[in-house]
Amino acid sequence: MADLNHPGSEKEIGQTTGAAPGVNGSHATARDYHNPMAHIHSNQEARLPAFGGEFQPGLYRSVEARKFANPAPLGLSAFALTTFVLSAVNLGARGVSAPNVVVPLALGYGGVVQLLAGMWEMAVGNTFGATALSSYGGFWIAYGILLTPNWNILGPNGPYASPATQAIDPKMGESAVGFFLTGWFIFTTILLLCTLRSTVMFFLLFFTLDLAFLMLACGAYANDNNAMDASKKLTQAGGGFGMLAAFLAWYNAFAGIADSSNSFFLIPVFHFPWSEKGREIRVNKSERDTV
Repeated sequence: MADLNHPGSEKEIGQTTGAAPGVNGSHATARDYHNPMAHIHSNQEARLPAFGGEFQPGLYRSVEARKFANPAPLGLSAFALTTFVLSAVNLGARGVSAPNVVVPLALGYGGVVQLLAGMWEMAVGNTFGATALSSYGGFWIAYGILLTPNWNILGPNGPYASPATQAIDPKMGESAVGFFLTGWFIFTTILLLCTLRSTVMFFLLFFTLDLAFLMLACGAYANDNNAMDASKKLTQAGGGFGMLAAFLAWYNAFAGIADSSNSFFLIPVFHFPWSEKGREIRVNKSERDTV
């Protein structure tokens, strides 16, 4: 993600080296440099690639001595697949309505693997990446526990069961799930605010995820109020926004993996014009046009 404190310069790279060395000793062209996920370093100083695969909208950290690969695409991929499956269930795809199929993904891939990716982000000095990936890894582990029958959190005879019927009391159970989802909506809003100077694709990832949490939380509260039709539509809306978030996460993950050494094409992530990188690109373009 974008290094907001020490942005690189395409002109600088072009003048000093002609082409910046990329991953595996390959050389990146100016076209590669416009892909903020391209693994490009100038000869003067190793710099974090710009927004997207690096999960770096915050403080600058030099990557000169780091011995870790970029963990963000792994975390994004783990998040994307688990979100995709849950969103398909929320949409009621092919008549599937029980979310228990998400449990193994939530505990294994979306949970443990994403949590590990967040810890590796911590190791490379990326505060935002560590916070985001570790937190969503924790979310999936918690959600998997919530759905695990042996824990019986939302099951019959559980803590939210009615004493009279021993069945889950929607007045408590659905509200409790709504509290759970509302908390994640608030947290995601905080992260969303940290992407406003990044790229369009990265911002859209958190924007759609934020809306997914909001719709699902409202769906739970509507169920609590016996507004079953509204609850169903809100849950489906949450599934739709979750599906968009999943594909945007895969998009950003691919942008963090692909460069000239392994792909025939690079995908754009579209810097906001008010971002550091956006202003830099405009300045470089203006200088080239003047020349």
